[in-house]
Amino acid sequence: MSIRSLKSGLIGTSLLVGNTAYSPYTVEYLVIAGGGAGGVNQGKGGGAGGYRSSVAGESSGGGASAESTRTLTVGVTYTITVGAGGAGGFNDQPRLGASGSSSSITGSGFTTITTTGGGGGGAYSFTGSNGGSGGGGGGLGTLNEGFAGPGQGGGGAGGNGGSEGGVGLNSSITGTSVGRAGGSSFQTSSSFGAGYTGAGQAAMSGQANKGGGGAPWDGVANSGSGGSGVVIIRGAVAAASTTGSPTYTTSGSYHIYQFTGSGSITY
Repeated sequence: MSIRSLKSGLIGTSLLVGNTAYSPYTVEYLVIAGGGAGGVNQGKGGGAGGYRSSVAGESSGGGASAESTRTLTVGVTYTITVGAGGAGGFNDQPRLGASGSSSSITGSGFTTITTTGGGGGGAYSFTGSNGGSGGGGGGLGTLNEGFAGPGQGGGGAGGNGGSEGGVGLNSSITGTSVGRAGGSSFQTSSSFGAGYTGAGQAAMSGQANKGGGGAPWDGVANSGSGGSGVVIIRGAVAAASTTGSPTYTTSGSYHIYQFTGSGSITY
């Protein structure tokens, strides 16, 4: 009999999968906000979107440990919001990069899980914006979500920005390790979903649904936009319904829902 078919008999009990007992509807999550855009005209890198995780053995942003898992109530619809990355700017005058938008999970009787959009990169004499991770040029990160951008690079979920963008974090919540939420800078290569620039190259945007910051303008093109965020939920029980067309996969005993756009989930 499948885990899905057992769901109606789980209320007030536990589900044994292999040698592990799961409380009904207890889930792990990864919530990442949209990254910030790079600055324009002597611009600095965009900061990564705020990063919160409850996956056992992994980390949240800003050097924090994994958060506690959450138990979802049967029949309650939980709203998923996936934040957009900050839009890149046209090279007409010095300006800050636009900050990213927040991502969240909300529902009745549920303590909201939200992350802060990445800070936009500074430019010329402008300081980078604060955010989940701070924009390059002095933006500050948010506690337990990301790091600052004191140098040319935007902060990442796993480290401060310096001459390069701050590193992000790897997560295996989907069953495969994926690097996300890196800060951007003026550099020839990048990782963790951040955009990049190199000499004579156009500024590149952060990768979609990885929360990475966008690259600064380097004299060729507009600054890069921040990458959009993502919300991923996994548990031992399949959801009853979803909206917003999340990607549904399984890995071992887990049912995994990856939202790359806003929607909802009901157990």
